[in-house]
Amino acid sequence: QVQLVESGGGLVQAGGSLRLSCAASGRVSSSIIMGWFRQAPGKERDFVAAIRWGSRITYYADSVKGRFTISRVNAKNTVYLQMNSLKPEDTAVYYCAAGPWVGSYSANRDYNYWGQGTQVTVSS
Repeated sequence: QVQLVESGGGLVQAGGSLRLSCAASGRVSSSIIMGWFRQAPGKERDFVAAIRWGSRITYYADSVKGRFTISRVNAKNTVYLQMNSLKPEDTAVYYCAAGPWVGSYSANRDYNYWGQGTQVTVSS
């Protein structure tokens, strides 16, 4: 079992920055992948970014490449999502997720554990 707790959401103006944190506890091993997804009102939950815990290989959705950076601090069992140049269309509830690395990373089904979500609102 892995427990995930997100923090760091809030309200920011377009062009601003936020950093989300996801603290993991429980059975966190080097073979897992951790990701960030987001869900806007009336839309599906979509992939944003992911990082393989052991190798630190990262993956990004095209819509956030060059603006968002995912990273992790092993000693803290924490994953971060640094979000720069935020746009109103980035407004959503952001979820942290974790799962065993099986070769894929962008689908909801690739992850077994989910956090409760944190709201990010970008005003124009």
